[in-house]
Amino acid sequence: MKLQYGLFLGLALCGCRQRVTDKYTVTGDIRGLKDTLVYLQRQVGDSTVRDSAVVKAGQFQFTGELPMPAQVYITTKEQYIPFYLENADIRIEGKADSLDKVRITGSATQAMQDSLTASMRPITDQIDSQYVAYGAADKAKDTARLAIVEAKLDSLGVLSKQATRAFIHTHPASPICLYQIQSMTYSGSYPELESLFEGLDTVIRNSASGQHLEKYLAIMKRREVGARIMDFTQNDLKGQQVRFADYRKGRYVLLDFWASWCGPCRAENPNVLKAYNRFKAKNFVVLGVSLDQDSAQWRQAVVKDGMPWTQVSDLKGWKNEVSQQYGIQGIPANFLVDTSGTIIAKNLRGTALEKKLAEVLQ
Repeated sequence: MKLQYGLFLGLALCGCRQRVTDKYTVTGDIRGLKDTLVYLQRQVGDSTVRDSAVVKAGQFQFTGELPMPAQVYITTKEQYIPFYLENADIRIEGKADSLDKVRITGSATQAMQDSLTASMRPITDQIDSQYVAYGAADKAKDTARLAIVEAKLDSLGVLSKQATRAFIHTHPASPICLYQIQSMTYSGSYPELESLFEGLDTVIRNSASGQHLEKYLAIMKRREVGARIMDFTQNDLKGQQVRFADYRKGRYVLLDFWASWCGPCRAENPNVLKAYNRFKAKNFVVLGVSLDQDSAQWRQAVVKDGMPWTQVSDLKGWKNEVSQQYGIQGIPANFLVDTSGTIIAKNLRGTALEKKLAEVLQ
């Protein structure tokens, strides 16, 4: 599959009529918008910066200035509009019942992102259809079909990464690259992402967002395959302290991050249970780390999903100290640790966990 990045991005830049100023003005005209207030928010390091604007007859306006383009969100009560904000006159036009189809003009960075998205669509459309097929196969308990779909998703994932890397190499001065690298942190490797980051222009790397990403990449290094697992202690469902170093005791352990409110996690739990039942007599255990805040909901989910292994949590949600120690930004997430305490695989989903365990335990 050949992706014409030069053509798409060249057209985007030539066709964008941007008036560059020393500040930004975002003018919105969303027909049918009933909210009286909308918000403009962006992430700056670990903090969220938020501004508000009054809505009159679906119209609103934000003004301010930025040191460099940044990904932001306009949020309503029900939905949000993501786009790249920069010092320019930007217009957002559309309908309240279809905010995913709004027209955004005036931002050259957003025009470049739109072109990248369009060039990736042949891949993303296939990925979406395969996820639909996966759900149907899973519902039908068709393991053969599941394996075929997983293999297809893996190959499409490779294509997606190749396309993203090509964009980053071609546009090292674009702030979009920071967000593209960030999107790859779930399944990408530290050496690869560090190399991509180091290839960016100095101005981009030294920006606030660049420095934040650099710190996160340093955390990623801790969880890389081949790294020694870090020790921690948290309480189980009975309030008893569980120290990871004592729990593993020379066994293979799946360190599994999940939460009762996470749909994909709950859908994945049967796969973990199946692997556990198959290999529990062969020196394999699971330790669940919940990103819950409500102890009752956490307990109910453990019982309902029939998970017999030990579960721990500090009930701090996304602020869970263990998840922050490992830089967990999306769940489900997991690490397979061998008898010496070394991470040998991560984010094993579907049948991948059983395959890996069969490889190392049989």
